[in-house]
Amino acid sequence: MQIDTYLQDLEDRIDAEVEEQLLRSWQDFTDNRFQGEVFVPARPKAAPPKVAWPKVLINDAIEDYDLMALSQFAGCSEALERATGAIMMVRSNYGTSILPSLFGARIFMMERDQNTLPTSLPLHDVEAIRRLVARGVPDCHQSLGARTFEMGKRLMEIKQRYPKIGKYVQLYHPDLQGAMDVSEVIWGSSLFTDLFEYPDLVQRFLGLVCETYIAFLREWLRIVPAPIEGYSFHWGALQKGTLMLRSDSAMNFSPKMFDEFIKPHEQRLLDAFGGGGIHFCGRGDHYVESLSAMRGLSNVAMSQPRYNDMEVIYRHTVDKGIKLTGFNPEWAARALAAGRKLRGQVHCWARPELAKAAS
Repeated sequence: MQIDTYLQDLEDRIDAEVEEQLLRSWQDFTDNRFQGEVFVPARPKAAPPKVAWPKVLINDAIEDYDLMALSQFAGCSEALERATGAIMMVRSNYGTSILPSLFGARIFMMERDQNTLPTSLPLHDVEAIRRLVARGVPDCHQSLGARTFEMGKRLMEIKQRYPKIGKYVQLYHPDLQGAMDVSEVIWGSSLFTDLFEYPDLVQRFLGLVCETYIAFLREWLRIVPAPIEGYSFHWGALQKGTLMLRSDSAMNFSPKMFDEFIKPHEQRLLDAFGGGGIHFCGRGDHYVESLSAMRGLSNVAMSQPRYNDMEVIYRHTVDKGIKLTGFNPEWAARALAAGRKLRGQVHCWARPELAKAAS
């Protein structure tokens, strides 16, 4: 498919003044110059497309670099069309299996019509894990790793061809998950009992995953250098630091086990890349105090506040200057209505009920 028609449409619709102002508002929020309780950015006006952008299914995008680019830039087109407050950004969107594929985990593709990113099949084999540890850091330029790097190069080439896209559309790092999440996906659910039987092996494997993560992301940053030193872009937002770690597996661990098996490895990654944010799904209030003490942690992107004691979350995030980004606006509105101060540390995407509660 010829994608230049769509890229030119996007290029023509980008208003430099609007994008500069939006970035300044994000910088004010990130650097604690925002004066309100909840940061709800938005563009002042919509810029609808002049051509009909096609819908690209994920399976097709994974098999075709042009379709991957088109699917990613379509999100930028939508941000302009809906006048959202999301900074336009794209990535090599190959899902959670990028690092697992380097270790030989087989990729499992969902049915095309499901339009869902692939996953990978776990090993469920302790001896196979021992062999992976003995082998050391795998070649990052293989399997989904090779596709991820090649897509990064192609996105950079597009940015070079279109000046406004080049300046105002950011590339964010691919989904490398976090040390425990990757380990669980490769090892399988038996990890949760094997860590009692083979704690040293689990620690060694977590260390290997960290080494691989570091090697992979250093290569990515060679291809896609950070546009603003000390900051990065992720999920439409600006943040301090480089990483957005995923720590979904942590909800299954006690605070003590979090400190033993997760925190040291996530800390190693944050230290290696100048900090960043952490995402978790499900419950996190039982370990958030320990999480909040991690060096370089600038923001938390959490899901499902309903599974958490949010007062505990607020005490160990916004009260400590750690931002909640992409936060659920209903729950932000609920906090404000109850008189809970959010201290200008919470970001939500625009919602009428939040705007009313925050006014």
